[in-house]
Amino acid sequence: MRWVKLIRVLAGITLAAEAVAVIGARADSGRSRADVYAQVREMTELGRALFSEPALSASSKLSCASCHDPKHAYGPANDLPVQLGGADLKQPGLRAVPTLHYLQSVPQFTEHYFESEDEGDPSIDNGPTGGLTWDGRADRGRDQARVPLLSPFEMANPDEGSVVTAVAKSPHAAALRKIFGAGIFADNGKAFAAILEALETFEQNPGDFYPYTSKYDSYLAGDVTLTEQEARGLALFDDPAKGNCAHCHRSARAADGTAPQFTDFGFNAVGVPRNPEIPANKDPAYFDLGLCGPLRTDFKDRAEYCGQFRTPTLRNIALRQSFFHNGVMHSLKEVLDFYVERDIEPGKFYYPAEDGTVTKFDDLPPQYRGNVNVEPPFDRHPGDAPALTEQDRADIIAFLQTLTDGYKPGSGKAAER
Repeated sequence: MRWVKLIRVLAGITLAAEAVAVIGARADSGRSRADVYAQVREMTELGRALFSEPALSASSKLSCASCHDPKHAYGPANDLPVQLGGADLKQPGLRAVPTLHYLQSVPQFTEHYFESEDEGDPSIDNGPTGGLTWDGRADRGRDQARVPLLSPFEMANPDEGSVVTAVAKSPHAAALRKIFGAGIFADNGKAFAAILEALETFEQNPGDFYPYTSKYDSYLAGDVTLTEQEARGLALFDDPAKGNCAHCHRSARAADGTAPQFTDFGFNAVGVPRNPEIPANKDPAYFDLGLCGPLRTDFKDRAEYCGQFRTPTLRNIALRQSFFHNGVMHSLKEVLDFYVERDIEPGKFYYPAEDGTVTKFDDLPPQYRGNVNVEPPFDRHPGDAPALTEQDRADIIAFLQTLTDGYKPGSGKAAER
């Protein structure tokens, strides 16, 4: 495992990590390494252009960048819980748009994940882990890119051929022919795969998608110190009896020295409130169960997984305006309050019924509510003191703001985005 990680780290210095396989395969064809690297750079730029191309959508108005804004860590630029798409740009999605930042280290989805030899305890089954989407159903960048292109409530192309035709008519056709051959558009399947490969290569470009330029990265490198408040926030973030955030959002370097990803890539059910702003939730029989569907179907009968979603990275979290898979909260303060008061004062978060009663975990059917996390700080009961004071929460938020990329040592703040 160590040499695999080392190759990825070294490769990431100059080009996309996913491109390592491309380089190996194409170098075997007899081409020089320099030529292959040059082609990967061309693919990166083609992918960059396609990422911002609205012609790839049925409406000709929606691009990948419309929902994954580069100025917002490749997440949404607004506070909507779900984005609008479809051929008429009026079809609401089902989940909040996740960031595309820092996905390069996410392992392929596995139901039974064991830590590698240089991290953690290799004897412990950590359960479902990995995958690039909220429910882990896409393992590679090309698989993830396929989802919005063909989703009826996103870019809404009816089939692969529609995407290929759009690219063939676009200014990007010449670049696709140069990289993949003059006859690439003769086969829709091959042309669509080439488009996805270009998008995948761009989405693995280090400078765009995993720059590691936050204040916290400078702190880990010994170039800056945290303020007193930021240092208190980090300590609370790591403390198992306080925030316990690092239990899932790991803040320390891995044993092999790689930078923290602020996620363990695992799945968790935290019981966030149902969001009435999502149109699908107007149907009382509809529930988004994450691993159990509706967008993923292979675990639909695994009751123990229902309500679980992949833990996202917290890098650049201060740039988001909606949080959790259903976008139900809109500030870091709301999120911290929920974490420490969910079980103490549930009426602050869950909508009361007509008779005034409050049902916790109201976005899950009753039979799945036992799946919800009850580890600290979710271990309190009505009348208990919260694990974090108001000042503690403010300190953690100050620390989370150090995770925003673009920090310039000596400036005292992250760069303007």
